[in-house]
Order: sequence, then C-alpha cells, then structure tokens
Amino acid sequence: MTQQILPVTPVVRVQLEDFDAAAEARILSDGRTDVGALVSFVGLCRDEAGRLEALELEHYPEMAEAELRRLAGEALERWPLTGLTVVHRHGKIRPGEQIVLVVAASSHRRAAFEASDFLMDFLKTKAPFWKKEHLKDGADGSWVNARSVDQKDADRWVEQ
Repeated sequence: MTQQILPVTPVVRVQLEDFDAAAEARILSDGRTDVGALVSFVGLCRDEAGRLEALELEHYPEMAEAELRRLAGEALERWPLTGLTVVHRHGKIRPGEQIVLVVAASSHRRAAFEASDFLMDFLKTKAPFWKKEHLKDGADGSWVNARSVDQKDADRWVEQ
C-alpha cells in the first residue's frame, strides 16, 4: 500500500523581528510520524571583514511575499515534502544576526536537502529584496549587487 502524500501549504513570512529556527522546525515535526528528515538552513549577516555595521534589507511587502510563496510552491511541486517554512527578515540586520530561514520536512532526506538548496539558490537570485550596506567608518555604504556565483548556482536547477 502506497502512503498518500497530503497537500502541503507552505508557511511563508517576511518580518522585521528575529525568528526561532528550532521552534519553526518543531512545528513541522512534532507529533508527525511521516517525517523522516528535517533540513534547515539559517542565513546570517556577515561583518564583511569587520567593515559592516549593518545590512539594511528593503522590500515591497506584497511582491516579496508573493515571490517567496511562488518559490515555495515550486519546491513543493518538485519534491515530496511533508512541510515547508520560509522566513525572510527585512530592516537593519547586524553582523551575526539571522536573515533567512528555510526548513523542509520530508519522509526522506534527499527531498528535504534538495528543496532547501533549491530555495536558497532562488532566494539569493529571485527574491525582491534590496540590500544596502551601513559601514562602521560612517562612509556611505553601497547597494549590494547579486553575485554571479549565486546565479550560477540557481541556473543548475533550470536544467532539471
């Protein structure tokens, strides 16, 4: 007898406040006997060799959440997930603070790993956030441009 995979509604949030990655993971797994794997990724703000005071992320709320939901939906179409959470912060984020969280739950590890990897590649390249550096020395920081390596990582999913 084949186990039926129930439809999954992803949890997607764009928020100013920090998040609790462990609590978000527990929501996807507590009381569930069909979950065999949880993969989580937490992206942190780097200090860029000590020169960064903060990274400011701006966004258009409706556009950002819609794009994150679209990407989450695509992950759900590609992999048999039992749960999915994507949280992205906005506002001023200091080095060492959390920026983004992806938690993928599935019956088997490969689906959870690949869905998480896919989502992070596309969050880096497609999510409509604009990042401005605030420097420790008080000089005007620049807007952060997308890196070609991030696009190369995302391109590998297009071929699949």
